[in-house]
Amino acid sequence: MGDINIYGYMRVSSKEQNEDRQKIALTEMGVPGNHIYMDKQSGKDFERTQYKRLLRKLNENSVLYIKSIDRLGRNYGELNEQWRIITKEKKADIVVIDMPLLDTRREKNLLGTFISDVVLALLSYVAENERTNIKQRQAEGIAAAKARGVKFGRPPLPIPENFYQMHKDWRAGKITIEEAAKACNMCPKTFYSKAVKYEKSS
Repeated sequence: MGDINIYGYMRVSSKEQNEDRQKIALTEMGVPGNHIYMDKQSGKDFERTQYKRLLRKLNENSVLYIKSIDRLGRNYGELNEQWRIITKEKKADIVVIDMPLLDTRREKNLLGTFISDVVLALLSYVAENERTNIKQRQAEGIAAAKARGVKFGRPPLPIPENFYQMHKDWRAGKITIEEAAKACNMCPKTFYSKAVKYEKSS
């Protein structure tokens, strides 16, 4: 297979601008410098200029090298979709350098394709699961902290000294809620919720 068919893709997120490791890995695999496509942005979606240019070049005679699977993206539903486009629609091969099992050139039979698809699905599942677990652990941590009495968000502002008098005047119909709230430096909604709270507790 001639050099012309070998491509590399690398993505550098805005946080870690160090592309050297990816570049070295791709070069070691024999990817010519002018066939390395690089995007510098987050992996949220696939609106990437270089990635789109690369996709247009791929065909059944192409091999695409990437250092790790997350270079294709971190949205795993989308990652599976991109894998399908590259391998099924473009009929190109993908080699994931950090994951030797993800090399679609290995066996061009049904078993080879099946192994690649299973490994990719497994990685996707593990990653999705990890994301769900992180969210769950965060929720549990917040619930546990709340149970210990840790307060989240801004602390409520202390009730001004004139609140009780304004509340009395408002309930007596001497002033409107807008006037009472303004005198207490509150918006009417806040004044009302504090009034209800005060009435319940008294």
